Amino acid sequence: MREVKMRGAHEAFTQLVRRWETPIRRLCIRMTGDEHRGEDLTQETFARVFANRRQFDPARKFSTWLWRIALNLCREEARRNGCRSELPLEDGVEDVHRARCAMAVTPEMRLLDEERAELVRGAISALPEIYRVVVVLREYEGLKCREIAELLEIPEGTVKWRMAEALTQLGQSLRILLPDGDEPLLGTATPAKER
Repeated sequence: MREVKMRGAHEAFTQLVRRWETPIRRLCIRMTGDEHRGEDLTQETFARVFANRRQFDPARKFSTWLWRIALNLCREEARRNGCRSELPLEDGVEDVHRARCAMAVTPEMRLLDEERAELVRGAISALPEIYRVVVVLREYEGLKCREIAELLEIPEGTVKWRMAEALTQLGQSLRILLPDGDEPLLGTATPAKER
């Protein structure tokens, strides 16, 4: 990032885009629920990174700065449209489905997995944004609680509480939605009081 900041080096910026484009695109698509809008926001994220490169503080983590720009764009988009984002999943639960499909499974098992994945997508999209963003960053992007806290500028304990609350809400939703005998796809946790 140093070369990009100081000289706007095209090659260094291209490497940053290559490294971060896929995770930022996934985040934008999950937060907006629209693949095309997610693509546009991904491009806008990198345009803002380049335009604001001189404002980047090298004492801070580049990834945190980048995630924050992308999340802020997603939030601006949601406010502008005045609508609730949906959260399509490209991996996670669907990875389990793909792995099962690769093995010898029956069409009935495949259909059940697809139905369950759809239920999980719906349950996640129904979460309030403060919980949904924590689930996306932790479970689908693999960020640690400490990184999410830094990114969202909230205490780490609040991140953990929000994650626990999100899992509790998801567990309750899925228990209601899943047919009898199906195991919930996500665990639940009892949240501590929010900090």
